[in-house]
Amino acid sequence: MLTDAASPVPVSELLSDEVVSAAASVPVPPAPYAGEVAAAAAESFPPVAALQYLLDAVQSFTGLNWWATIALTTVLIRLVTVPLLINQMKSTMKLNDLRPEIEAINEEMRNSTDPRSMEVGKQKLGELFIRHGVTPFTPLKGLFIQGPIFMSFFFAISNMVEKVPSLKGGGAYWFTDLTTPDGLFILPVLASLSFLATVELNMQDGMEGNPMAKSMKKFSRFFGVMFVPFTIGFPKAIFFYWVTSNLFSLVYGVVIRKPAIRLWLDLPPLESQPTPARMQALSLFGGPKPSPGVYSPIADKEWEQSGVGSPIADKECEQSGVDSPIADKEREQSSSVLSDRIRDLENKAKSRGESQE
Repeated sequence: MLTDAASPVPVSELLSDEVVSAAASVPVPPAPYAGEVAAAAAESFPPVAALQYLLDAVQSFTGLNWWATIALTTVLIRLVTVPLLINQMKSTMKLNDLRPEIEAINEEMRNSTDPRSMEVGKQKLGELFIRHGVTPFTPLKGLFIQGPIFMSFFFAISNMVEKVPSLKGGGAYWFTDLTTPDGLFILPVLASLSFLATVELNMQDGMEGNPMAKSMKKFSRFFGVMFVPFTIGFPKAIFFYWVTSNLFSLVYGVVIRKPAIRLWLDLPPLESQPTPARMQALSLFGGPKPSPGVYSPIADKEWEQSGVGSPIADKECEQSGVDSPIADKEREQSSSVLSDRIRDLENKAKSRGESQE
């Protein structure tokens, strides 16, 4: 009797027929197989296809689920762009150091009555940029780096969501199916919060020392708030790129602000850099007015050699209540030129009147 009571009972006898049939009817997510990503990449643009092949290679090599594969690939690509971002940061700081000279040349172009002054000024600016290895678009280099990467990831993952069956089971927890939107809105909110954190902590890539950082920050705040309602219908797979990229930006921003790291990378201390709110955008055609208190000895020397007063030095003399001798000389020259022109016009009018008589 004891032997019969202790004998094991088959599981199939314990479960009812309804439970067994229900368990058998649950669809099993398809497993990854060779060639499924290649079929999707065949119809993509070359940069998008290359990123899809990279995702496939990382997944095949590591054996990770698709959500972890997307996150790991994002980290790898962001690591590759770090040297480019550091180079952009150095170029932007170099451009900020040239700002007084650039503003002096722009002021000269605005104040001169010579039609050739515009061409001469642009030539001076071009030589200055070439000599120091920068361009007016240097502060935007970070956006030019991140923009194509963002678009490539978006299109690559969107295409794979439609054409790679294994993404239906490539997640975990509540996001098992990566091809459907997040009904709990956890991933959209997480992406929005991580993006706003990079904005508020001034850790957006490519914005270090950018004179347009203040305006971009206002736009980024608006974008971060509207991110959730705009993306609630996106598949879950895309959010693993966005969230990972935002978190990488936060870590990168913290590390790059360490004094030891800045010293190792030959970057100036943060205290010595002007705040973006006090800087103005550059322009090749009639640049911004010079900031108060900004003085360039090099620019003043060039103005003295040309026989024309420096507008920055003159402005400082006006604010201090002291007359600038160079400015007085310039005013005398302008008055004499104006008197000569008026005298010529009077002589021409008299000659025309005599000819008509």
